[in-house]
Amino acid sequence: MTTPPARSPRLLIVSAVLLAVAGIVLLGVPRSQGPPAAESSSTVTANQASAASKPPDGKSTAAASVSTAPAVPTPSVLESALPPHGEGVAGDRAAQQSLEAAWPSDLPAADERQLLTAGRALLRADATGVGRTKWPDVFPDSDQAVAPAFATVRFRIQAAIARRDGSPDKAVVHLVWAGTDRGGTYTDLRITDLFFTRTIKKGEPTWTPQPRI
Repeated sequence: MTTPPARSPRLLIVSAVLLAVAGIVLLGVPRSQGPPAAESSSTVTANQASAASKPPDGKSTAAASVSTAPAVPTPSVLESALPPHGEGVAGDRAAQQSLEAAWPSDLPAADERQLLTAGRALLRADATGVGRTKWPDVFPDSDQAVAPAFATVRFRIQAAIARRDGSPDKAVVHLVWAGTDRGGTYTDLRITDLFFTRTIKKGEPTWTPQPRI
C-alpha cells in the first residue's frame, strides 16, 4: 500500500492565506437591502400639507394669494366688546374705545367731524323728536307729528364713529346710545347705524343722510 505524499509546509501556508482573504472579501460584501420602510403618518401628512400649500402651475405664492378686505365687525361682535350694561357714564369711554378698535379710521378728519355732528343730531331727532324739522328729507311732514319713542330725559349718546361704507362717497355713522322708552324702561348700549352720501350743495361737498327704508 502506497503512502500519499505529504504536503509541503509552503503549500499549507499559501492555502491558509487564500482562505483568510476569501473570508475578508465575503464579510465586506453588503447584504441585499430589503424594501424601504414606509413613511410615518406624520411625515406623509406633512408632505401632503406642503404639496397642498404650493400654488398650481408653478406660480409664486405671492401671485397666487388673493388680498381680502378686513371683515366688518357684526353687531354681535361689537356687543361682546362693549362694557356691561348699567355702567353709566363710566362705561362711555370703554364703548368709544371698542368702536375705534373694531373700525379703524379711514376718513379725513374734516369729513369725520361733519358726519359725527350730523349723525348725533339725526339720532337725537329720530329717537326724541327734537330737531326733526332740520331733516325734511328724512322726516317728511307725516313724521313730524309722530310721537317720539324715547324721552329726552336720560337720552345720551355714549360713543360714535364715522367710517367709509364701501366707497369714498358713502359713509356710515356707528352710534352707541342710551335712553328711556315710552314704557319707562331705561336701556344703554343701544346700537344704531346711520348712512350718508356725499353730495355737492352750493359748490361745497356735504354729507346727506340717506332716507330711511
